[in-house]
Amino acid sequence: MSAAEEPRRRNGRLVTVLPVAIFALIGAGFYWGLFNGNDTLPSPLIGKAVPEFDLPPIVGRTDGLSTADLKGPVSIVNVWASWCVPCRVEMPLLNELAARDEVAIFGINYKDRPEEALSFLAELGDPYTRIGADRNGRVSIDWGVYGLPETFVIDAEGRIAYKHIGPFNRRSLEEDILPVARRLQEGTGS
Repeated sequence: MSAAEEPRRRNGRLVTVLPVAIFALIGAGFYWGLFNGNDTLPSPLIGKAVPEFDLPPIVGRTDGLSTADLKGPVSIVNVWASWCVPCRVEMPLLNELAARDEVAIFGINYKDRPEEALSFLAELGDPYTRIGADRNGRVSIDWGVYGLPETFVIDAEGRIAYKHIGPFNRRSLEEDILPVARRLQEGTGS
């Protein structure tokens, strides 16, 4: 091999190895983030009034959901859809919570067909006092929703006190969501 061919050969190896190394580093970063990241993301809406909205009911139900419904008792608002697999995961816990009658649970049904939403509730249970149909997703955007499900705790004045992103499990329900709701209920006398 001549002296002129050596730099070309090194450059060829670098062109081959460099993309693989970059891809491996990016993959390692994503893997680390999945298992070592903090699941809580701050919401700029914490402590602020829920956005003004008035959603119709899912076709086939009687009651929709509006801002006025969230003033009074402390409540939980769950944003869900029938096509959302993680929403199915948390539904048994929502039904358990509704059976305990500890806190009102309201739903915002996100970009769903009415017949599919009703089928989902018929199959998995219906823990919601009222559900608003957010057919175009505008209200959910105003709430800062960017992935389903998302769950909010609302205080008696209609302010967002807590936001849980993704499906909750028993631990996050008992250690994160319900303590906020209970503290607010004690503070408001509800």
